[in-house]
Amino acid sequence: MTEEQKKLHEKVELIRVKFLRLVHRLGHSPEDTVVAQVLYRLSLAEGIRSGRQTGRAYSLESAKMKALLLEQDGNADLDFACNILVLGKSGVGKSATINSIFGVEKSPTNAFKQETTSVKEIVGTVEGVKIRVLDTPGLRASGTDQASSRRILASIKKYTKSCPPDIVLYVDRMDTLTRDQNDLPLLRTITSTLGSSIWFNAIVALTHAASAPPDGPSGSPLSYEVFVAQRSHAVQQSIRLAAGDMRLMNPVALVENHPSCRRNKEGQKVLPNGLSWRPQMLLLCYSSKILSEANSLLKLQDPSPGKLFGLRLRPPPLPFLLSSLLQSRAHPKLQSDQHDDLSDADQGEQEDEYDQLPPFKPLKKSQIAKLTKEQRRAYFDEYDYRVKLLQKKQWKEELRRLKEMKNRQKGYMVEDFDQDNSPATVPVPLPDMVLPPSFDCDTPTYRYRFLEPTSQFLARPVLDTHGWDHDCGYDGVSLEESLAVAGRFPAVLSAQVTKDKKEFSIHLDSSVSAKHGENGSTLAGFDVQAVGKQLAYVLRGETKFKMLKKNRATGGFSVTFLGETIATGLKFEDQVSIGKQVNLVASTGAVRAQGYTAHGANLEVRLRDKDYPISQALATLGLSLMSWHGDLALGANLQSQFSIGRNSKMAVRVGLNNKRTGQITVRTSTSEQLQLALVGIIPIAISIFRSMKPGESTVLVIPVE
Repeated sequence: MTEEQKKLHEKVELIRVKFLRLVHRLGHSPEDTVVAQVLYRLSLAEGIRSGRQTGRAYSLESAKMKALLLEQDGNADLDFACNILVLGKSGVGKSATINSIFGVEKSPTNAFKQETTSVKEIVGTVEGVKIRVLDTPGLRASGTDQASSRRILASIKKYTKSCPPDIVLYVDRMDTLTRDQNDLPLLRTITSTLGSSIWFNAIVALTHAASAPPDGPSGSPLSYEVFVAQRSHAVQQSIRLAAGDMRLMNPVALVENHPSCRRNKEGQKVLPNGLSWRPQMLLLCYSSKILSEANSLLKLQDPSPGKLFGLRLRPPPLPFLLSSLLQSRAHPKLQSDQHDDLSDADQGEQEDEYDQLPPFKPLKKSQIAKLTKEQRRAYFDEYDYRVKLLQKKQWKEELRRLKEMKNRQKGYMVEDFDQDNSPATVPVPLPDMVLPPSFDCDTPTYRYRFLEPTSQFLARPVLDTHGWDHDCGYDGVSLEESLAVAGRFPAVLSAQVTKDKKEFSIHLDSSVSAKHGENGSTLAGFDVQAVGKQLAYVLRGETKFKMLKKNRATGGFSVTFLGETIATGLKFEDQVSIGKQVNLVASTGAVRAQGYTAHGANLEVRLRDKDYPISQALATLGLSLMSWHGDLALGANLQSQFSIGRNSKMAVRVGLNNKRTGQITVRTSTSEQLQLALVGIIPIAISIFRSMKPGESTVLVIPVE
């Protein structure tokens, strides 16, 4: 091992020995399930941090011997303390649980009235471990009492600023037979006041755990294990719903505070399953604190910034936010300004060339069939050449017409000019979208119809091509709107809402721009996008200036609100045009949140045909670099689209990265039925090739339409 790895191993070894000493004092075995899981996570975290696999078996045996010798000595000090915040409804047994933890009456209890009326700090020593408990007033679960619960939680939040807890003990009753979610309003109030991170290091304590199980569906009493599992699942599910994170799995500790509870030979209270609950609950508390210390030491999560009540928040997905920030965005323009950057140079020569061509008479299919191969090739070459020249002429005439309208009607929208020069457009129904085969009927009259609008507002349904439920055929709606704010500031709004039987998602992109003379513009935007199970609200802005005739520089920023996390980002972009065919775009930026920073840079080269957009030939080469959490990611992306002959087109996309993963996509379209039929042979050839070479890990998907 290197010196750094040795120092890291020594520090982890101290934590491992400390934990085994705690296990020994609680009377547990190192082979206990919870103990084994903690020891495994310590070894795994050390291996991830140091980049090597340590000798787990040797380290564990060495730590066991050290812990045993230190405990037998009796003079070695155990540098460990635990702060516990106790939360729960009124009357569930919070104060009685605190008394059971210390073994003496530290907090008064009363079966007929609430004894704890304010936050109290109770300090004591349990088997050489200093424990500080924050006893809190009881909360109320009904929706009408949430105002008083919110005031209590505000006082708890203020108190814990000076004494941040390591563990949150949420206390509830085991013998509550209801299966509904009556406690959900209270849990949501706790989450909104103290933050969702309050549940990351929380343990559920179920009191009255020695109660008799209720009757099951068959009329006979449930087994104790089923009774515990059902009640634990109900509380855990309510916490997940309140926190908005279905990945939470808070451990459950069973508690029985009644003085008549059965005891073992050591005088410890025993549950009906034969386990002593007090050492088990303390083991869960100590394990959570030990893992937090390991995370802080190994810097798997930064303990100082972005923490709430001493509980570490998950690092936000900064690479995703940075990729969104570095995207090159076009600034909205008024319709009268949309063609400012288009040039009609050399159009006269091209128009004259087309007008001076001799007349050309297209042939029928029967006439083409009589031509020789050379004659047919010469005919199609001449035909394609004339079509391209005609398209260029029409494109140039359209640009010239729009620019003339801008000069004559400066200050007015293009639509106003067209009202007197073009016939009124009429909305027409669009054809039905093609849905995949399903169990629905053959008559599509029940499907929603929509019109092709003539205004700037566009509303369309969102089609789920992979769904089987065709009650309506669509799972969402897409809205687009282009408008001019105060007649001067162009704005674009795009929203998509989808909803199925389980999930709801929304995606919003909105931006408004202001022009600064002829060489600059500023954009401001607000976006809403889904990041996992959460919604991210993004405020962004950027300013673009034309430095030279073919050079544009852009500087921008973003502020993202993701749950309790606020991420800020900066970016700089430079775009250079080389002639009419080559365009270079380089951008760099950084996003920071909770002490983490992600850096990135992109370089993109775009090469297009000299006749673009008449000719659709286009190639793009992109390179990206991302530095995040000590890891460096390099990626390359190549996209190209081109024509193959007269009747076929092909698009190729290749993406690779330094992780030795990537994707290659090839799409072809053709109007020749023979060529389309030959494509169907490819999956068969691939299947034969794989059967000859088993074990290949490449995934090949060939869709044919």
